[in-house]
Parts: sequence; structure tokens; C-alpha cells
Amino acid sequence: MDLTKLFVSALIGESIWETTKLVWQHGKLNVDRIGALAVGIILSLMAGLDIFEMMGFETSFPILGEILTGVLISRGANFMHDILGSIGSIYTKNKGLK
Repeated sequence: MDLTKLFVSALIGESIWETTKLVWQHGKLNVDRIGALAVGIILSLMAGLDIFEMMGFETSFPILGEILTGVLISRGANFMHDILGSIGSIYTKNKGLK
């Protein structure tokens, strides 16, 4: 298994978990976060965006990749910029190890 895929998957997984935790805060649903999630997922599905596919990963359930990409998109441009920067850094470091 490619270590880059392992690190990128861990980064994306943690980001998705941290994002979904924002739905329930202080003992109640965060309506703004639910709305942002809905918009992000709808946009991702409509555009066919799948971050796993973009990273060259083969997945068993392509639509799940689009939904999870929508969760990431729901956090906004700054968050995605940070995620993609981290992924780029992982790829750069991994190429130096080969």
C-alpha cells in the first residue's frame, strides 16, 4: 500500500469527522452547519466532485466519495485550501523519500 494514500486518507477522515462534530454543539443541532453541509453535498453531487478520485484512489462506492467531498466543501474555501496544502505537502515529502 502506498503510504501517501494512507496519510491522505487519515487527513481526510479526520477532517470529515471534525466537520460532522460541528452539527451538534452545546446540546442542540447547529442549523447553520446543517445548511452548510446540505449545500456542500448538493454542490459536490451536482458537479461530480470526488476528492478520493482526484487523489487517484479507487473506491468501491464512488457516490460516497462525492458525499464526503461535499462535507469537506461545506467548511469553505479556507478550510479546503488548508486541506489541499496539507495533502500537497504529504505528496512532496513522499516523493523525496523514494
